[in-house]
Amino acid sequence: MKTFKALSALISYPTSDLVAALPDIRDLLHEERLLAQERLADLDRLFGWIEETGLYELEETYVLLFDRSRALSLNLFEHIHGESRDRGQAMVDLKALYERHGLHMGSEELPDFLPLFLEFLSILPPGEAREHLGDAAHIVAALNERLTKRETPYAAVFAAIEDLAGEASPVELVADDGVAPDDLAALDAAWEETAVTFGPGEALDGCSRDRLAMRMRAHQRPGGTAFGDNVSGDQANV
Repeated sequence: MKTFKALSALISYPTSDLVAALPDIRDLLHEERLLAQERLADLDRLFGWIEETGLYELEETYVLLFDRSRALSLNLFEHIHGESRDRGQAMVDLKALYERHGLHMGSEELPDFLPLFLEFLSILPPGEAREHLGDAAHIVAALNERLTKRETPYAAVFAAIEDLAGEASPVELVADDGVAPDDLAALDAAWEETAVTFGPGEALDGCSRDRLAMRMRAHQRPGGTAFGDNVSGDQANV
């Protein structure tokens, strides 16, 4: 379902390629018609905001929201496991799921990055895609609620993903820290913690070091890749 790929693009780090692709993304969402008209109208307002906002401001907004606020992290397991060792096994399991479908990640990728996860879902049969997305429904719902409280246009994407995911089962998540994204001192305090290092054979080889790579991913991943490229089978390098 290409709708998943379109939504993935919209929550990837903004680039000039992404802005140029907005008409195509808008047309796809309306043509595939997986979303209710209310959601499409909300997304249309997001498109308008992106088109009217300068690229520098878009980049700054994205970083303030998703890179500086732990409560809005786009890494799904951050909201369940934090930096615990359980997160490492969850990462390994998700990566194995990708590989069973012929998808192989780059060395800089973390498998629980939501745009990457949506991109993966876009190649699956509709029923299977919705089933996997349902596993993350509670996280998406929490992100939608938190973004709505912050009155950001990005909430429209998460409302759309939540609709596609279906009803969420109650699961305890890492609480919203309530820190404003421009309160740098408070953000530093919220992120300060003891490093968790996995054993030498662990696939992640140190979650705390990988967190830096996670924060860099948004800048490295081309905005157009999540929408413009076809991803299938052994040719994929997600």
